Amino acid sequence: MSTSSINEIPEEFRISPINCDSYLVNGQLKKWKGNTTEVFSSIRTPNKEGALKPTLLGSIPDMETESALEALKAAENAYGKGKGLWPTMKVSERLKCMEVFVKKMKEHRGIVVKLLMWEICKNKSDSYKEFDRTIDYINDTIEAYKNLDRKSARFDKEGGVYAHIRRGPLGVILCLGPYNYPLNETFCLLIPAIIMGNTAIFKPAKHGVLLIYPLLQAFQESFPPGVVNILFGRGRKIASPIMKTGAIDVLALIGHSNSAVALQDEHPKKNKLRLVLGLEAKNPGIILPDADLEHTIKECISGTLSYNGQRCTALKVLYVHESIIDEFNRKFSEEVDKLKFGMPWEKDAFLTPLPEPNKPKYIKDLIDDAVKYGAKIINKKGGELSENYSFPAVLYPVNDKMKVYHEEQFGPVIPIISYKDIDEPLDAMADTDYGQQVSLFGRDVRKIGPLIDTLANLVCRVNLNSACQRGPDVYPFTGRKNSAVSTLSVYDALRSFSIRTFVASKDTPYNNEILENLLNSNESNFVTTEYLL
Repeated sequence: MSTSSINEIPEEFRISPINCDSYLVNGQLKKWKGNTTEVFSSIRTPNKEGALKPTLLGSIPDMETESALEALKAAENAYGKGKGLWPTMKVSERLKCMEVFVKKMKEHRGIVVKLLMWEICKNKSDSYKEFDRTIDYINDTIEAYKNLDRKSARFDKEGGVYAHIRRGPLGVILCLGPYNYPLNETFCLLIPAIIMGNTAIFKPAKHGVLLIYPLLQAFQESFPPGVVNILFGRGRKIASPIMKTGAIDVLALIGHSNSAVALQDEHPKKNKLRLVLGLEAKNPGIILPDADLEHTIKECISGTLSYNGQRCTALKVLYVHESIIDEFNRKFSEEVDKLKFGMPWEKDAFLTPLPEPNKPKYIKDLIDDAVKYGAKIINKKGGELSENYSFPAVLYPVNDKMKVYHEEQFGPVIPIISYKDIDEPLDAMADTDYGQQVSLFGRDVRKIGPLIDTLANLVCRVNLNSACQRGPDVYPFTGRKNSAVSTLSVYDALRSFSIRTFVASKDTPYNNEILENLLNSNESNFVTTEYLL
């Protein structure tokens, strides 16, 4: 980006520093008067002296343990050991609160999208998609909860006992979202958690943090005090002290398994703590000899390099049959080199700057290590470095001596492995610590059929002739081993953040009269056959 190019940024995407000086606790937007942390974009623009430097986007509170415990107390009081207004509220009333929030959230679409582009360098198209997809997710969750509640609006009878079975909340949730989808995936934790009657403490990720600021007031005005509490700062100052209290009932985190384990270890009541975790993956693409190469390469480009490969669902390694390896490598490398790098707002910019300042160096180290153990960069532009980017490097041949073979690179590096026998990639998948998804490319059903039967037992989603992905959000999103704990989707997340509970009553005239009076009196929000429209 040249010095003059700052003037070429479309007016609608230019940005001025935003000083986030508030946080949300107990229904109040409180002013922060302590230390702050500056937030920079890796996108470089001219400073006052005309030198190209990371762009200052604003600042956030660097909150301390005291504030974390204040938020925890607010969430505990709002839950009230199950007696609070929110967990005992009618489902219809909680849904009304969520509908109000969606309406208010939509008002901030422009600034949130702009911050997605600047903070995490997501291109314009994907930034708009993330916002709109999140709105759709919330609306779909509202409808899913209505359907779930409708099915509960009845009594069952078994063995002379009536049962009124519903789903109830679990308690206080600590919610920690990822930087790569700081709105969508964070809300895929937070929204189902609170809609089920839980209360929450939420801390945004290090990157993609400012975009939460415009939504603080929407949260404040939509939910009762203490239901949603939003803090800013370092995890060791906020998440760790909260976990050490033992008061958290559910840890909801999308991130790295090491972080999840560290936080679990700090909780003193292990059997109390429930986990809803979306973790790392090493999703492979397996390309059979009869795969349609043109289609396969298109899907593999998207799978490996959409958002620079910074997705847990990205294809992190490609297994290509030896009979087609040369042709695949040549055509794939050519297509990678055609990809356009640009600023997020630029038309057709597929590749954009990396938001993490240290990521280009990490990528270079991975490449250097792979080359050391025998790999070559087979695309012409591979590994070209700038201050905030490393052009995608296609590495071949890759073996198990290399870091990139084992680590989730989460960036623009594509390791390729040639195989002779299909058991080679299958054994590698079985031996890895991950088991989220796989992409299988081919057409011979005599080979595909048995492979699917095996792959379905190694991962949780088999993508036939298509790249790995999360969506549609109504489908299960989970993983085996270190890739996930519990499951997230529109339907599954409601169950992940709740528990089946019920009222039982023996079939006697005495009890039946009481139940009938309960239903007619509307004295209980739990014992009700109200049908949500």
